[in-house]
Amino acid sequence: MVLKSEDGVVPDDLSPEERHQLESIRRRKQELLQDIQRLKDEIAEVTTEIESLGLTEERKSMQRNKQMAMGRKKFNMDPKKGIRFLIDNFLLKNTSTDIGQFLYKGEGLNKTAIGDYLGERDDFNIQVLHAFLELHEFSDLNLVQALRQFLWSFRLPGEAQKIDRMMEAFARRYCRCNCGVFQSTDTCYVLSFAVIMLNTSLHNPNVKDKPSVQRFTAMNRGINDGGDLPEELLRNLYDSIKNEPFKIPEDDGNDLTHTFFNPDREGWLLKLGGGRVKTWKRRWFILTDNCLYYFEYTTDKEPRGIIPLENLNIREVDDSKKPNCFELFISDHKDQVIKACKTEADGRVVEGNHTFYRISAPTAEEKDEWMNSIKAAISKDPFYEMLATRKKKVSLKGL
Repeated sequence: MVLKSEDGVVPDDLSPEERHQLESIRRRKQELLQDIQRLKDEIAEVTTEIESLGLTEERKSMQRNKQMAMGRKKFNMDPKKGIRFLIDNFLLKNTSTDIGQFLYKGEGLNKTAIGDYLGERDDFNIQVLHAFLELHEFSDLNLVQALRQFLWSFRLPGEAQKIDRMMEAFARRYCRCNCGVFQSTDTCYVLSFAVIMLNTSLHNPNVKDKPSVQRFTAMNRGINDGGDLPEELLRNLYDSIKNEPFKIPEDDGNDLTHTFFNPDREGWLLKLGGGRVKTWKRRWFILTDNCLYYFEYTTDKEPRGIIPLENLNIREVDDSKKPNCFELFISDHKDQVIKACKTEADGRVVEGNHTFYRISAPTAEEKDEWMNSIKAAISKDPFYEMLATRKKKVSLKGL
């Protein structure tokens, strides 16, 4: 006879004890099967979570890359706002070292924007400038080689004060990397400027009077704390620049790189159009060689317009629509068209039709700085005055 229990068939020839053991085994089997199924369910759940986590990390990475790209774009339009955006989104640490590394790598960054940020006079920006320079290794490089490396990593801004801070920092770094080459950082500073100006003089087609090596040597007498630098050193620097001009980064330069190298001033301004419908347009202005150039973008290779400053005057004006305005005009000739040119949308270069140029600066301070720079460009160049002051300083050391 065969008996049935709730777990299955029970042979009738088993003793009560054997039946009890069989039932226990079957119950244990059932429990194990349930445990196995529960483990399978848990494994399936964990696998799903892992796959979901992978997708989440991928999405996070994509989102981070998008934010980084946006931060770079913001930096190229406004360096300080771009840095703040990257810090607020935890893409950049708020330290001079981290920001210096970000600018040194320069991935996707406009070299003009890098130069503007590094040249700011705020204490933190100066710390970033020094952190940026610490990443440059100038050991065993002559001055021209070091300048080539340095000037390739950004574009020198147009303001004399910014250039002064940046070249001062460069001179300090170069002298630390090459102890004993110069008597002081002032010597390195002056000679660096002399080399930059030599580059412009030798390779700018607008400069007709090309300096000779003898003139270059004579110009730099007495700058080594009152003493002279070795003539062989100066000749080598001259030959290096003559044979190969400095290269300007192409992403923020243009085909007129020599013309726009070391401008007196540059920046974004609003310009009132000269057509029948007067509209304000944002343009990138560069002041150099007694001319005011304006571009649609900093990356444009050719200017949209050129305004020679000869016979022009400048004055502050009030405008009902825009603040911080000034005008370029011809004295005593109210209706005379200013001699200028611009590029049309189809590429044609035509004469301008402005009897005056009205321009709006972002702030009152920038308006004053632009007006002073334009006045100085018409009469004298503050860049050379700054260098003359430093030369006088180092020559007095030898007395």
